[in-house]
Amino acid sequence: MKMNSRNATTASSTLIDRLLIIASEKGASDLHLSRHCYPTYRIGGELFTDDAQEPMDDPQLEAIMQALLSQLRRESFERQGSADISYSCNGERFRINLYRERGAIAVAARRLDGATHTLATLRLPPQLEKLTHFHEGLVLITGATGSGKSTTLASLINEINSQRRCHILTIEEPVEYIHCNQMATVHQREVGTDAISFAQAIKDALREDPDVILLGEMRDTETMSAALTAAETGHLVFSTLHTNDAVGVIDRLVGAFQGDEQDGVRKQLSMVLRAVVTQRLLRSGQEGQTGRIPVNEILMVNNAVASLIRNHKPEQIRSVMETGRAEGNQTLELALALRVKERLISKELALSHTSKGEYLEDLLRVLQAESRQRLGEAG
Repeated sequence: MKMNSRNATTASSTLIDRLLIIASEKGASDLHLSRHCYPTYRIGGELFTDDAQEPMDDPQLEAIMQALLSQLRRESFERQGSADISYSCNGERFRINLYRERGAIAVAARRLDGATHTLATLRLPPQLEKLTHFHEGLVLITGATGSGKSTTLASLINEINSQRRCHILTIEEPVEYIHCNQMATVHQREVGTDAISFAQAIKDALREDPDVILLGEMRDTETMSAALTAAETGHLVFSTLHTNDAVGVIDRLVGAFQGDEQDGVRKQLSMVLRAVVTQRLLRSGQEGQTGRIPVNEILMVNNAVASLIRNHKPEQIRSVMETGRAEGNQTLELALALRVKERLISKELALSHTSKGEYLEDLLRVLQAESRQRLGEAG
């Protein structure tokens, strides 16, 4: 008996829901589905296949795509080969990316806890609170995919929402965290549903009276240029880039533009950039600790850093970070050393994430000396 399209859609919704519920029960952060493969879950940063389920086949994946995507998004998926959506299941939210690989449909689902955490509960550095006090300029949160950038951004927006009477506008694809009005008024636009692109949405934003703009991602030069203009015209703009160090983000952003535009972009960036926070998540290597620990490199932009950006001397910025700890700057090695001191990660794990092992060892000795001095003063 042939299943009609409505029944097929219902069955596919039930299948994806069942797999997402299993992901939640396993404590997985991600679910991967692909042709001829068992469902695969990322748990604690590692991938595990679930051979208790059946391997996925083409008809199942095609039906899941049909169930998840509206007609408009299906047309976009066929043109572009990928689509991002937000999805709710069993009281939880997921960010789902559908894409084609070797001609077949594949699915990557990221589980969102839905709660907007504080900086403290996320174990983020306390100096990040300074970022919520800016009233204009550009703040970038960078890192690899899966490093928790969106969660960190959500916590910063939540801090502003709870403390400031202002208008917050988020532009995301998809909307990941729902922010209810607290002291602030919050509007959230989803690219593909409420706006045709990031670039157009941030241009539109300048006519929507925002004080704070969250731009989910700067994917192209048009979006980057619009974000710089928004920051330059008195708005506080938060956004993300995929880079693995705070200094490298400057060349990455400037390098996205044509050669004859780069000097102007560099000058503009030197005037609007307020901070860069690079994040990575490390598995706790200490006995009794579970989960993953954020490690943040932080660049706070002062006049000296702005001058180095303007004069194209990014190689000198790191020395400012090393000597500017009192202003909130934090190199990767200092971030790792602090996590070791806090007994959140092991020294061996910290050393495996830097090429500057001797510098990290020196920092650990400095931190130990500071602790002994504070104990002596307290005694």
